[in-house]
Amino acid sequence: YICWGCLVWLPCIYTSQTYYMVTHPLDLHPSLIFFFLALGIFSIWANYDADRQRQFFRANDGACQIWGSNAKCIRAKYITQGGKERNSTLLASGWWGLARHFHYIPEILASLAWSVPAFPHLMPYFYTVYLTILLVDRAWRDDDRCREKYGRYWNDYCAIVPYKIIPGII
Repeated sequence: YICWGCLVWLPCIYTSQTYYMVTHPLDLHPSLIFFFLALGIFSIWANYDADRQRQFFRANDGACQIWGSNAKCIRAKYITQGGKERNSTLLASGWWGLARHFHYIPEILASLAWSVPAFPHLMPYFYTVYLTILLVDRAWRDDDRCREKYGRYWNDYCAIVPYKIIPGII
């Protein structure tokens, strides 16, 4: 199943909008081209910057600054399946202070930037719709898993970062 997904599904779905645009070329105004390019570049940068913040935070055990302020975090404890107690830090600053799974938004926006130039047809948007459903579902499953893993610490984290994906909305 996973081999088929990696070898067949992902290459076909993730490139479907490109295939459509190659076989159905459009003349777009240069300002639209620039906008979609800028949206795509910003989305990729924001996604990588969110990962960079988390790695920097972990490398410094939370003793760092993010966006010019001391990093906010929850120091959590959990029990492994083997019964050992472990410690973890949950970042609540920067991109991770906006929403618990904010990094999914740049991924979805990048897929939209790659798909939206194919305006009139719905087929190129399948990738964006599929990715949105996948990531929204993953955000809910991740929240459930973290609530089970961290218990009250996750509730404390959710009080500091109340939104799952979109700040102010979800």
